[in-house]
Parts: sequence; C-alpha cells; structure tokens
Amino acid sequence: MAVFSIHLFPVWVLIFSVYAFFSPTFFVELKNAIVPLLMLVMFGMGMTLRWQDFRQVMQNKAAVLLGVSVQFIVMPLAALGLAKLFHLSPELTVGLMLVGATAGGTASNVMAYLAKGDVALSVSMTLVSTLCAIVLLPLLTWFYLNETVSVPVWGMLVSLLQLILLPVLLGVVLNQFFPKPLELIQPVLPVFSMFAIVIIVAIVVALNTTQLHSLAWSLALVIVLHNAIGLVSGYGLSRLFGFDKRVAKTVAIEVGMQNSGLSVALALKYFGAVSALPGALFSVWHNISGSMLAAYWQKKDEASKSS
Repeated sequence: MAVFSIHLFPVWVLIFSVYAFFSPTFFVELKNAIVPLLMLVMFGMGMTLRWQDFRQVMQNKAAVLLGVSVQFIVMPLAALGLAKLFHLSPELTVGLMLVGATAGGTASNVMAYLAKGDVALSVSMTLVSTLCAIVLLPLLTWFYLNETVSVPVWGMLVSLLQLILLPVLLGVVLNQFFPKPLELIQPVLPVFSMFAIVIIVAIVVALNTTQLHSLAWSLALVIVLHNAIGLVSGYGLSRLFGFDKRVAKTVAIEVGMQNSGLSVALALKYFGAVSALPGALFSVWHNISGSMLAAYWQKKDEASKSS
C-alpha cells in the first residue's frame, strides 16, 4: 500500500498531469467521469462523519463566518492587486476576478479530508460560500471591474445538491446507523479519494491542453501567487483569531481552492476564451498545491503523534 500513500499524492498528481498534458486523448474521453467520481468521494467522506460533527460546526459559527469572509474579501482583492501588479490585459483581469470572487470548490472538501482537517466544517463552508456566491460573485465583479455577469443560480444549486449535499448526507446516514460494518472500509476511503482526485486532475489538464499551450509564464505566476495568498491568509487569519490548527488547515484549503470550474464557464459565456485562461490554470494548480499541502499536513500530523 506504500505506493498509494498520501505522502506520494503530489507525485502521482504531477505524473498524471504531465502525461495528460502530452497525451490528452484518453483522459478527455473520461470527462463524463468527473461528476460520478466526485459524488463517490463525497459519499465516502460522509461515511466518516456523524450528525454530531455538523452540530459542532453550528455551535462554532465563527469559523464558518471567518472562512467565508476571507474568501470573499481577500481573494477578490488579491485578484485585483495581482492583475494591476502584473499589468494583465482586461480580458485576463476579468477571468482572474471571476476566480477570486467565486465560492469554494468541491475538491477543497476532499483535500481537507486528506489533510486531517475538519471535514464537516469544510463541507459547511462550501455550502455557505456557494450560496453567498450567487449574490456576491456578480456584485463583486461589477464593483471592482464594472463588468456584468449573470450567475447561473439554478445550475449552482443543482450542483450543490448533486455533488456535495446528497452524497455526504447519504454517507452520514449510513455511518449513523451502520457504524460497525463501515469500520471495515473506512481505512481505504482516503486511498480511493486520492486516486479519484488524481484522475480528476488529469482529466482537467487534458481538457485544458489548448489553453495551457498558449499560457504566458507571467499568468502562471499570478495564479500560483493568488492561490498561495488564499492558503496563507486562510491559515494565518484563523490562527490570529484563536482557532486551532485543525480549523486553520480547513479554512486555508477552503479559501485557497476556488470553484474555478464555474469561473471558466462564466468567462466563456460572457467574455471569451482568453478570460477563461485564469480559471483553467487555477483548476489545475489548486489541485496540485492542495494535494502537496494535504500530504505535508498529514505527514506532520503523523510525526507529531509518533513523537
């Protein structure tokens, strides 16, 4: 099982990403597998949770409020600041703002799970930020850039139910009523989640090879910095406000891993292919950085337990 260790998670992500970049055909044909894989991962995560976990989150609303606030204050401002600092074109600036002003991505829940974060908090933050994004994404884009976008409210709500809420709730119900049988499969769930994310990242890379070929290195640096600002501010502000490391890890991942898929869809619909570039690259990079961070934190957690 060592080859499937979480510590090798970033290595597998990079290997599969490089292969998908140079040989995209196989993974492009798997594009319809993204939703089922995510649903299975969410279902598996639900099987590690109990109702009590969500009650604890509701008793600690401050963590959700902090995470969502950082997400919709820091990330849009960071997008605007980086766009000005690197003199991005108006098209790329709009695309970066759409990334900054969107909700937390589904993959953040998986990374929080693999990083030994607070999964119930991560799921709760994704739900809240997604609902907030329905109003805040178009509002922030208009406020900062004077650009108008129409957020697909119904589509976001359906995705929210299909990808996150229903699979997680079903897993929680099973774990609540059949905890003993599930104990047998719970140890392999992180391995399955890791494998699913590796495949999903490879598919995302394969679907964006054309955009990645035309990528400027300055934009790549902007995306890396934008993601890093989210991760660092999420963790740092959580610790500054007195939250423990487990919560801080969760908030960092939730803020740093945006719903870039939605930003790509909106950019293509309203602004064109160039504006979709930041979201496409963010889709690739935040999974790589998230996997590296999850592996690092899990290794550190194991080291502290053994010492």
